[in-house]
Amino acid sequence: MLKRDFLKNGLLTLVGALVSPALLAAAHEEKLLREARATPIADGPFTLPALPYAFNALEPHIDAKTMEIHHDAHHKGYVSKLNDAVSGKPEEKLSLAQLLASASKQPDAIRNNSGGHWNHSFFWLLMTPKGGGQPTGALASAINKDFGSYEKFQEEFTKAASGRFGSGWAWLIHDKQSGKLAVTSTPNQDNPLMDLPGIQRGTPLLGLDVWEHAYYLKYQNKRPDYIKAFYNVINWAEVNRRYDEARKG
Repeated sequence: MLKRDFLKNGLLTLVGALVSPALLAAAHEEKLLREARATPIADGPFTLPALPYAFNALEPHIDAKTMEIHHDAHHKGYVSKLNDAVSGKPEEKLSLAQLLASASKQPDAIRNNSGGHWNHSFFWLLMTPKGGGQPTGALASAINKDFGSYEKFQEEFTKAASGRFGSGWAWLIHDKQSGKLAVTSTPNQDNPLMDLPGIQRGTPLLGLDVWEHAYYLKYQNKRPDYIKAFYNVINWAEVNRRYDEARKG
């Protein structure tokens, strides 16, 4: 009996060693995707925006399967949970911007899911096929003025994204009071629009999701490789547009 158990455990260990963490993660994410698609979004004021491009449009930098799962499972989940969280409460009548601005007064379910919904809706627009390169015009001038050069900005942004412990986001923001640009990061699904202690507030111009679900299928635990790839898909036209709005607002 002991010998049989020993052989069984040894076989299970061998099989486990042969199955890579990436394959296990892919299987888990596929299951998550199937379940998400089989479950309708909870009724409420918030809806899931469509991706502005095909799942495979950002390849080879961001793979199609990651985009599919990220949007159709994770983002959908935030929207559905947010509708559940505000259902029957006064917050049901508040806009997403109002929920973020009052995050310090909201329960975790509203704070986390409103952040997750806003952050992802923002994130999809910041990437585009054949993106990358460098900013132009007024934004390029501001980056040179406030960081010294585009390369110095890139160093700071990369440091904020790679140095965020656990899950969270890196941001390029416009500080309305000083008129300057800054790089910051937030934990979990918090963002610079929230009235939370410890968060540098400002208007987000660029954001990078560094939760593992944003990159694990392709990059495994190599977050720096994912961050490097992100620069190849940045939609600088959209970032420029948001900077112009922030300056005028």
